[in-house]
Amino acid sequence: MTTEKIYNFMGLRKIATGLSIVLLLISIGSLAVNGLKFGLDFTGGSLIEVGFEQEPDLNGLRDKLQSAGYEDAIVQTFGSPVDILIRMGVAHDPKLGDQVLETLQSGETQELTLRRNEFVGAQVGEELREQGGLGMLLALFMVMVYVAFRFQLKFSIGAVTALAHDVLIVLGFFSILKLDFDLTVLAALLAVIGYSLNDTIVVSDRIRENFRKIRKSDSIEIMNISLSQTLGRTLVTSFTTLLVLIALAVFGGEMIHGFAVALLVGVCVGTYSSIYVAANVLVMLGICKEDLMPPEKPEGDEVDEMP
Repeated sequence: MTTEKIYNFMGLRKIATGLSIVLLLISIGSLAVNGLKFGLDFTGGSLIEVGFEQEPDLNGLRDKLQSAGYEDAIVQTFGSPVDILIRMGVAHDPKLGDQVLETLQSGETQELTLRRNEFVGAQVGEELREQGGLGMLLALFMVMVYVAFRFQLKFSIGAVTALAHDVLIVLGFFSILKLDFDLTVLAALLAVIGYSLNDTIVVSDRIRENFRKIRKSDSIEIMNISLSQTLGRTLVTSFTTLLVLIALAVFGGEMIHGFAVALLVGVCVGTYSSIYVAANVLVMLGICKEDLMPPEKPEGDEVDEMP
């Protein structure tokens, strides 16, 4: 028996189950009612780049554009503080760039330069939404097959449940707050799946090892021992990852803000799910020593030793 401090994680499994159910219901409800606020990568629109001589006030630029009737304009820096990128979900007009430039130039003492005026097509659109959904289901199925082969079927169900739990909550977060869902957020969502899966496999490996090594403990106690042993690794990994993501969210600019926010939420939820969701599912499925003990060789199959 290990001499490390053992935390009673499974003592809170009913509370954790209730919390997960509430979060999932809120997320699914918001996705059903509000849907996702798709960015220009999905919907298409116009993209305009304007060069300034001095760093402008972004809020002031947004107010000017809204006053001129461009209410959905997204204003952000592009590369440097004096390069401004403006995205609009409107049909492309060759004169749109000049009109926006004229709007921004009003009241400015510095000279503005129109650097780009182009149409951004819907890179993913309806086809990629459907194919992306099918691809994600296929990925979850392949994860289930891999974990079942690597560990056991009950572990695969727990891992896939944890992944689906994380994805739905991140999507629900963006739906509730009506944040833009673009290609960078989609990339972050895929990264969340990889991060959560890696964490879940580490925990599952320790659970399997302890089920085979510890003979006189029940399933709940073995779960608590395994989660306690991997807690330090889980927290250190999550904490260092969060530090980087917070820096990206605060200082990375508008271009990757959605990416950083999606990963921030995903890492927090993924850390929680690797401790409670995956392990909780194993308990619900009645995981026991017999599921993980290597099969014993029949006596008749033993090879006689050479004299």
